[in-house]
Amino acid sequence: MLPRHHDPIVAIATAPGRAAVGIVRVSGRDLRALIEVLCGRPLAPRHATYLPFRDAAGAEIDHGLALYFPAPHSYTGEDVLELQAHGGPVVLQLLLARCLEAAAEPNLATGQPRLPALRLATPGEFTERAFLNGKLDLAQAEAVSDLIDASTEAAARSATRSLSGGFSAQIKALEEQLVRLRMLVEATLDFPEEDIDFLQQADARGQLEAIASRLRVVQDQTRQGALLREGITVVIAGQPNVGKSSLLNALAGAELAIVTPIAGTTRDKVTQTIQIEGVPVHVIDTAGLRETDDAVERIGIERSWGEIEGADALLFLHDLTRIEDATHQAENASIRARFPQALIDGQRVLDVHNKADSVPGPHGHTAGANSLRVSAKTGEGLGDLRRRLLELAGWHEHPEGVYTARARHVQALRLTGEHLDEARRRLDQTNPQLDLFAEELRLAQGTLGDIVGQSTPDELLGEIFSRFCIGK
Repeated sequence: MLPRHHDPIVAIATAPGRAAVGIVRVSGRDLRALIEVLCGRPLAPRHATYLPFRDAAGAEIDHGLALYFPAPHSYTGEDVLELQAHGGPVVLQLLLARCLEAAAEPNLATGQPRLPALRLATPGEFTERAFLNGKLDLAQAEAVSDLIDASTEAAARSATRSLSGGFSAQIKALEEQLVRLRMLVEATLDFPEEDIDFLQQADARGQLEAIASRLRVVQDQTRQGALLREGITVVIAGQPNVGKSSLLNALAGAELAIVTPIAGTTRDKVTQTIQIEGVPVHVIDTAGLRETDDAVERIGIERSWGEIEGADALLFLHDLTRIEDATHQAENASIRARFPQALIDGQRVLDVHNKADSVPGPHGHTAGANSLRVSAKTGEGLGDLRRRLLELAGWHEHPEGVYTARARHVQALRLTGEHLDEARRRLDQTNPQLDLFAEELRLAQGTLGDIVGQSTPDELLGEIFSRFCIGK
């Protein structure tokens, strides 16, 4: 634990701005002396006490509730004091300043500051202390931030599952299976003349396959959880006047982009996040792709290509009313030739044929698994388009529910799978290399431990908690 983690900390714990209630939170070791001067009396643990909050001269700042949570039965595992006042920014700043001032004042009995070294908390520091003091593991701590940042109901529910320990329980169950198998293998290494028979009798291969099978289920859950947290970025691209902005407006259910019959109306991207079955979909409308002498429009078009490069999925929009126009088709072919190969190889380009209301009935050009007819004007085909977007994202309902997940979780589970694959290869050799088999199991267990923070570098902790809000 770094020296700064021993300092008492204070912060406004509620969001900036005006509200009915605002909270100032203090966490540290032994807050009793500070409580007596701030509240004018000792506080009963875990009981709300209504009282005046006064400044150093005794003048009232506000009336509110004070709550005292003695260690270790608190959010951070330290003593915690919460002052709940009216949620005006000035009132809360006065209370915050009074906490710092009172902490620095000398205790009349000892002559020492009442709470030495009290300082403002850094972003996420209260939750970081909860992790360091064993109140939460690292996956649960990250879920606190994910719950606050959740943009859909499904994302919020998945974050709650992780915060309650569901995801961590899955990881720990995998670890326990690995530990049992490791103990078996380590025991056989002490008796090399009996090792193969012993492993066969204990069904080491069956145990390894059971671990790998369970890992695949958890990987699927975390991939779905990562989708709920991060969403998918979808770019709408195509020639001018094919209905890109109209499609964005139709998907969003609002007039977000300007729509006119004039080519080149959209000169910069317009972004809107929608949700489909709880999955955030970040839809980007881009400038029409064409050759132009207009300097401003050229900048917009280059930005369009930049957005296409970073897209998770691409909606290549076509105009059904110009489907037989040879020039139009040639320009479409030229545009398609510039699409990133990764999008093509991953089948993440969806050909969307717009203006179906003007060209009724099926058309040969619209056939294909990655092709859809829609009408941004009437809404025809939008339901199918939304379903296809979820398929492109890799989303599906999971019978056991999903947990909020981050890229580092997905990466750690992938590495765990690689270690298990290598362990299987070592075990399946004609003369099994049990020492290397044991080492791969150890490495697999270590990568699982990284998810819940069993051995986490301070740099990673700083990166994770710096993204939290101050006061949490």
